[in-house]
Amino acid sequence: MHESGALAWCTGRTLRSRVGREIASIFAFATCGGFKGKTEIQVSCDKGAENKTITATFGYPFRLNEASFQAPQGVNVCRVDWKNYVLIGDYSSSAQFYVTFAVFVFLYCIAALLLYVGYTNLYRDNRKLPMTDFVITIVATFLWLVSTSAWAKALTDIKTATGPSIVQELKPCSVQGTLCQFVSVTSMGSLNVSVIFGFLNMILWGGNAWFVYKETSFHSPSNTTSQGGIPPPTGI
Repeated sequence: MHESGALAWCTGRTLRSRVGREIASIFAFATCGGFKGKTEIQVSCDKGAENKTITATFGYPFRLNEASFQAPQGVNVCRVDWKNYVLIGDYSSSAQFYVTFAVFVFLYCIAALLLYVGYTNLYRDNRKLPMTDFVITIVATFLWLVSTSAWAKALTDIKTATGPSIVQELKPCSVQGTLCQFVSVTSMGSLNVSVIFGFLNMILWGGNAWFVYKETSFHSPSNTTSQGGIPPPTGI
């Protein structure tokens, strides 16, 4: 009874961990992949003239070098074609790596959960399935660390590229008589959350590795004794 209770507890803990990883992966790619934002500056080229707002819209996958500035429709601000000026930087590689990996993890979690719940006996009796699951868990833990770290660094650069520094980077703003002032940028709280969920996923996968390991042949090299089979020979 004690062994059965321990097995049931481990099975339940593993199941809850699998569900938790699936939910965490959803939040990881949803908070990053669904982001849309904009940065705004005010421009004035004549003394006493009314300031005009110039806006650059950006979002996932954060190819900022394709996000051009837009002037109010029908308004010629300082006789500049603002569509020719864009934000600086391309952070699509880090963002897409992070989101794509999170999506693949989500799909794997669904498949693994269906196998674990619907075919528990097959999972336990087949030595290769737990071993494969264990290897994937270790690799996924490492990739969560790599992808989240890369995305966190890219997010820091995105905040810089869309913040007050853009005023210094825009050539029209350096022309004498033209006054540019940074106004605002969309809050990136959801992107901060995506980084948090990335590291949370790493912790969940790393912690679950122990429970997956206990189901492999490394932890239980032989099931004959636990199933009432022939006990191993004793020494002379």
